Amino acid sequence: MKIDWDRRTCARKGHVTYAPDDPRLRVRLHAQTALGDVWRCLRCGDFVLGEPHGAGAAANAPLVPRGKVLRDLFILRFLAIERAVRGVFIVLVAVAVWKFSNSQDAVRRLFNEYLDVLRPVFKHFHYDLDHSPVVGSIQKAFGYKHSTLLLVAALLLAYALVELIEAVGLWYAKRWAEYLTVVATAAFLPLEVYELTEHISWLKIATLVLNILAVLYIAVAKRLFGLRGGRRAFDEERQSASLLELEESAGVPVLP
Repeated sequence: MKIDWDRRTCARKGHVTYAPDDPRLRVRLHAQTALGDVWRCLRCGDFVLGEPHGAGAAANAPLVPRGKVLRDLFILRFLAIERAVRGVFIVLVAVAVWKFSNSQDAVRRLFNEYLDVLRPVFKHFHYDLDHSPVVGSIQKAFGYKHSTLLLVAALLLAYALVELIEAVGLWYAKRWAEYLTVVATAAFLPLEVYELTEHISWLKIATLVLNILAVLYIAVAKRLFGLRGGRRAFDEERQSASLLELEESAGVPVLP
């Protein structure tokens, strides 16, 4: 089913109407009914009862996101939410690493105590905790120096900060955030591929696929790095939603 992004957005945020000074345009965006004056919505093209939200020169009419732009904005905000969730999670991991570095010996003793208790339980289900890769990774972490753990926590915080900056920028559809997202995400793709060679999991596969799709989509759809005409073509496409063309898209013939 095809999504009508214009009417979907108008239903959620309300219509956007404008009264241009040019009488040739004004007469085609305005009508009178038994209930009062109606104005054509610049986003969806429907007539809306009531006074216009703005008035003035046609060149000053608001450039309302519509159609493909709204779809792109929806996808960018989905990616922004994913980046924000990931950033918060990484912050929590960094805090956990920092706290672990300050009480490493106590945590080691507590872990060994629980391991002794759980070992017979897991053995009953034919699972050897002593040869578990998860347990091995935790025990290996106990051997790290305090300074090493602090460095790891700092790097995690830096990575989380980048993710959160990406999230904010993508939510507001900032072009610098799109560049940052493509560069930062692409830089970590080799590491994600390497992790898959070490241990395959559905979560790692899903994360890798999502990141590859995000890089390709943003780079191509937003015409980054000179793709598909670059910034000039992107701005021309964006500016093509002029007041006159909005009229035409609503099915109104243009007068000479």
